[in-house]
Amino acid sequence: MGRVSHMDESTVVISMQEIVKKFGDFTANDHINLCVHKGEVHAILGENGAGKSTLMNVLCGLYKPTSGQIFLNGKEISFSSPKHAIDMGIGMVHQHFMLIQPFTVTDNIILGVEPVKGMVVDKKTARDKVLELSERYNMKIDPDAKIEDISVGMQQRVEILKVLYRGADVLILDEPTASLTPQEIEGLMEIIENLTADGKSILLITHKLKEITASSDNCTIIRQGKYIDTVKVSEVNENDLAAMMVGRDVNFKVDKKEQKAGETVLEVKNIHAKDYRGVEILNGLNLSVRRGEIVGLAGVDGNGQTELVEILTGLRKAESGEVTVLGKNLFNATPKQTFENGISSIPADRQKHGLVLEFSNEDNMILQHFEEEPYSHKGILNRKAIREHATELMEKFDVRPRGTEGAPSGNLSGGNQQKVIIAREVTNDKELLIAVNPTRGLDVGAIEFVHKYLVEQRNKNRAVLLVSFELDEIMSLSDRIEVIFDGQITGSVPGKDADEKELGYLMAGGKKA
Repeated sequence: MGRVSHMDESTVVISMQEIVKKFGDFTANDHINLCVHKGEVHAILGENGAGKSTLMNVLCGLYKPTSGQIFLNGKEISFSSPKHAIDMGIGMVHQHFMLIQPFTVTDNIILGVEPVKGMVVDKKTARDKVLELSERYNMKIDPDAKIEDISVGMQQRVEILKVLYRGADVLILDEPTASLTPQEIEGLMEIIENLTADGKSILLITHKLKEITASSDNCTIIRQGKYIDTVKVSEVNENDLAAMMVGRDVNFKVDKKEQKAGETVLEVKNIHAKDYRGVEILNGLNLSVRRGEIVGLAGVDGNGQTELVEILTGLRKAESGEVTVLGKNLFNATPKQTFENGISSIPADRQKHGLVLEFSNEDNMILQHFEEEPYSHKGILNRKAIREHATELMEKFDVRPRGTEGAPSGNLSGGNQQKVIIAREVTNDKELLIAVNPTRGLDVGAIEFVHKYLVEQRNKNRAVLLVSFELDEIMSLSDRIEVIFDGQITGSVPGKDADEKELGYLMAGGKKA
């Protein structure tokens, strides 16, 4: 499904020329050029840490460039702040939304630019304008709903309306599909279509190749801070884009042979649990994972998968139910007990639950084993053994930069922090590996790498529970897919028969035919 282009090649809206942005000695953007036309969708593609967000933060007035020029409609301009940029028609929708939960949609959209009648805020005029914008671009939102009561996809629309309300002609969307269902992604693509038909220009920061081929006119590729090329999307395929982005050919197909699953490792029966507000979030959930299989748990964020994983890893207590690992009762066990009885995990939040950021990489790699030989003897740490272990793992798992065994993990990029966790948990070699969004925010090169290790665990006859919001990932890795909706498993599909539309329908609460 290619895109119907609304691009007017005669009108250059934005031109960024030879942009350099340094942070101390580090050059995040190294002479980057970018040209955007009226009505165009222009993708910015690059690996983690390639400098995409930095470049856009320069364009939307958050950062001042170290050198280089920005032209808006042919006139050179220097933005003093994000407010200055939005006043000039450039608005950014950030990956992590900046909304106030208890406020209504309208209140969030007009925040800071409220229309006033006499001494009071003119809510009616504001609400009418919000509705008018929402209808013009077919966004279908309720102006009176509270943010805390609407879906992630709806919240994103509110963020888009926020910049439109302030008069944006150029919209920068940073990783806009990170937490959307397939249906919400389709909805977003329609909105982008409507915006460009109205003459708006869209800059799409992403590392999802499928999205670019579906939605963009042109694509600028950045690698390690440097400008690589700008290509016409209709003239390239996903493999071409991936190779330009990573600098080598990437294998998209997950290589896994058919194999029969063995004995049941994890059995979860009739689990009931409450969320942080005391509201029931798991209501009678059943799930099993056997040796030699990857079970993918598919669902929209907020349907209980986070709570389930926290219960299985000892971070949260359930109200009732059963959890057994190889027949041993682990209901409401402590994190230490779950680990000692065969569960290792790649957590959802690598910085909060995966690493001690102040600790060195070598210490993070032995977190659960520091009391054991060869890493310690009678309470004294053996630094040499710890260092050798880290050097070996950093080599094997391609943690960059090399030679940083003794440096804090907090200094690494997100993708490399993830590799440190994966190196540790895969090496722990437990009966069950729980992987939560293991490739979130990683680029295609790093994703290929993580997938290889998950399949390797399965092939070694371990049980793997994969919890992911990336449907492509669930479909390409799982031997069996279980769909979670509203705290229950609502459908089960063999991995090889999975269909994106059917899964999306089940994830949105549809019933299995």
